[in-house]
Amino acid sequence: MEFILAPSILAADFRNLEQEMKKTEENGAKYLHFDVMDGMFVPSISFGMPVLASIHDVTDQVMDAHLMVQEPIRYIEAFRQAGADMITVHLEACRDIGATLRKIRECGLKVGLSVCPETEAEAVKPYLKDVDMILVMCVHPGFGGQKFIPESLDKIRSIRKMIREEELQVDIQVDGGIYLSNVREVLDAGANVIVAGSAVFNGDPGENTRDFMEILRRYE
Repeated sequence: MEFILAPSILAADFRNLEQEMKKTEENGAKYLHFDVMDGMFVPSISFGMPVLASIHDVTDQVMDAHLMVQEPIRYIEAFRQAGADMITVHLEACRDIGATLRKIRECGLKVGLSVCPETEAEAVKPYLKDVDMILVMCVHPGFGGQKFIPESLDKIRSIRKMIREEELQVDIQVDGGIYLSNVREVLDAGANVIVAGSAVFNGDPGENTRDFMEILRRYE
């Protein structure tokens, strides 16, 4: 299993975005997490296709687009064209989750499925064979800087157990309230893709990335 850091650019300094992205790439972060919020599924509004299109050519990192939007099937093709390599959608935001996941696959992208804190682990079981990654939200989606919800650890353990029982190769990504102080807990629970925003971009992104990668490499 590969252990991956996915810095969330929602917390980056947009005046120096290219330089901050490069610092994370140079120090081992293979993904860039791109949080898209529509003001409907979640209260906040962030950024969309034009920002992704403007940054994807300046890095070799995987563009990990997390669509916190209502009925994301409407935007999958547009995000593919903008440069997304992976699209993660919320189970709670889709009228037809099966069709949405198939659309992502048909566009030649990796498929992610996310669940909010209130959603039980069992809800993802019917879709495990259709996805490359499950994203467990460890905070309520929509705002950065929230405190990690401890009950998320049991959900991670449950989903990893399901994946093993079905003998699948599915990543578990965690997002929300992840810092150097608690990242080992989610790794021990079964996560292998770590989203970190302020924990990476507050201070020196290069140094913070190195600190995370030092921990992640111990699990490989």
